[in-house]
Amino acid sequence: MGQLVCGGATLQCSFGMAPGVLNVLPVNRTMTAMPIANIMDNKPFVNIAPFGMCQSMANPAVASATAAALGALTPMPCTPVVAAPWAPGAPTVLIANMPALNNSSKCMCNFGGVIQIVNPGQVTIQVP
Repeated sequence: MGQLVCGGATLQCSFGMAPGVLNVLPVNRTMTAMPIANIMDNKPFVNIAPFGMCQSMANPAVASATAAALGALTPMPCTPVVAAPWAPGAPTVLIANMPALNNSSKCMCNFGGVIQIVNPGQVTIQVP
């Protein structure tokens, strides 16, 4: 199943130049120090923070700037566009009636980037 992901988790996009953060609003009503995410916590700018500069030619801003620079790749500010939920999630653990988000889940930006979880925002401590 992997580790469940909570607010403050570190994210990375394959076309982004900097890590991003997962913001989880307390609407899922989990009683923990940080709200636990589910697969529907995929809203750009609300849940998924930008990843610095974008290098995807599918991003119209990058394509336009690259064309203006005579074909030299010109990164532009990241504006994540995510239409589908995180997948696969943890189907046996429900948070607000949706599968919980685990650290092996990924989601796609419409500009071609794969967004993955680098750090789930919580750690498991083994007590001897």
